[in-house]
Amino acid sequence: MTSPCKHVERPAGRHDLVFVRPEGWRAMLDPHGDLACDPLVLHWAELGWPTVRRRALPSEATGLALGLPLPPSAGKKRLSLLADLDDIARVARPPSLRQARVSAPLWWRPTLDRIDELALRHSVHVRVFGSLAWEALTGLGYVTAGSDLDLLFETRPDTDLDRLVMDLAAIERDAPMRLDGELMGADGAAVNWREFHGGASELLVKSIESVVLLDRDRFIAGAKGS
Repeated sequence: MTSPCKHVERPAGRHDLVFVRPEGWRAMLDPHGDLACDPLVLHWAELGWPTVRRRALPSEATGLALGLPLPPSAGKKRLSLLADLDDIARVARPPSLRQARVSAPLWWRPTLDRIDELALRHSVHVRVFGSLAWEALTGLGYVTAGSDLDLLFETRPDTDLDRLVMDLAAIERDAPMRLDGELMGADGAAVNWREFHGGASELLVKSIESVVLLDRDRFIAGAKGS
């Protein structure tokens, strides 16, 4: 099982892991009577496994909106929770591709190695979210024969985004799984890499606060921190 990531001194953003104090778990689960008795959820809380930051609903004006995706064996439920800010122990980034590699199926690993080489060539950091990330974090069975590989490319101001997605598309052509994921810029906003590769003039840009259509050039300017 992958060790917890290091503490990050910043507000929780999209895909970030949020670790909740034991007393915070009790407070989160109390409004959900059924969850408070769920053996897997209780086991999760006892082991101090993380939740994931999600976008808040309009009715969730206070606290921190969190999600807990259960494995396929538990019906792939996506639990929505709300934590008091004082109950947050720490925040961390999702696992890196290298951290998660040991938890991947053997037939995925040649593709992971190619993506790692791609990241080195383009000087970007690659993290994983979705099924592979949760399997690495918990040791539970999340990855199935039909799972996608969800990638988060943390780009740099000098990253050639067009070349990056072109090279990623070439890797996917030989991959045994679908490559999903996002390009995240310096401002924390992100777009689906496949949509960017398609060359659309407007892109669906996601942040922890909103989802907006943005001109392609404006997204690129934000990704470069300009």
